[in-house]
Amino acid sequence: EIRPAVTSDAVQSVLAMPHKVPDPWNCMSVTLLCFILVGAELSGCWRLPSIASGPRRPPLTRRFSSSAFQSVVADVGSSAASGRSVPGEMVRRGGGGGGYQYYEGARLPPPPDLPSLLLSERIVYLGLPLVSQVTELIIAQLLYLEYESADKPILMYINSSGNEDGRGRPVAFETEALALADVMNYVKPPVHTICVGQAFGTAAMLLANGEKGYRYSLPNSTILLKQPVGGTRGQASDIAAGAKEVLFMRNQMVQIISQASGKGFDTVMHDLQRSKYLTAEEAKAYGLIDRVLDSKKDLTVPPPMPIVQAT
Repeated sequence: EIRPAVTSDAVQSVLAMPHKVPDPWNCMSVTLLCFILVGAELSGCWRLPSIASGPRRPPLTRRFSSSAFQSVVADVGSSAASGRSVPGEMVRRGGGGGGYQYYEGARLPPPPDLPSLLLSERIVYLGLPLVSQVTELIIAQLLYLEYESADKPILMYINSSGNEDGRGRPVAFETEALALADVMNYVKPPVHTICVGQAFGTAAMLLANGEKGYRYSLPNSTILLKQPVGGTRGQASDIAAGAKEVLFMRNQMVQIISQASGKGFDTVMHDLQRSKYLTAEEAKAYGLIDRVLDSKKDLTVPPPMPIVQAT
């Protein structure tokens, strides 16, 4: 009797019962059959039932969205809290803490991440310097929210140092912030801006570029007005071209802040000659924001209407 020591389930099912090999030709035939079955099983073309294998994982018949996942989890939680039986079949398969959960034969996806949950509530959070990866994500979120609903407003929280890092060193070009400002004006839904912590440089420009009447700041936030910083190196002609581009970017920033705040172009240009730090109340008086928020309930209060004197 010969019992080959193979590990494939398919080959073990074929060679489960002992048999005799009368001559070498039969042994070669059995070996060839083993190679054929192993190759078929590994390629996925054919799979034999395994004798020692347990119940197979149910097929993924449908996929759950984040809202469906939350509704299932809420249904299961309410059933467990009230003592009722859990609806359907929600079981965990897999060893350790990394097993999958199944509900009515379909595998539940992992819970959505925090940015996805915020995006489902039409909230965009800008919490990093305006490098290309950040602006690419924010622009994509704005375009997606416009596609989802062109009427509901978008709430953008800003806590950014602009195009510089925490030490004041340039980490991105001003074109990133200008592209984001253009998309804020391009999309149809109004973009409401809220400053949380800080809005420095180009981030202050984005804060002021929000929908007028719906630009907010928390009480302890700091807004900084400053002009772009150039860092061009190389030949004299390259430095001159870089300086010309920096001056053009400064004029673009001044123009956007001037239109958003109602200040004159020359006034804003004069204020940007040196770094100008503003508290939330000072930014409101300057015209960069419309209201200082003490609590979230203030968001539901409509902005004050301008007083029009009768003539």
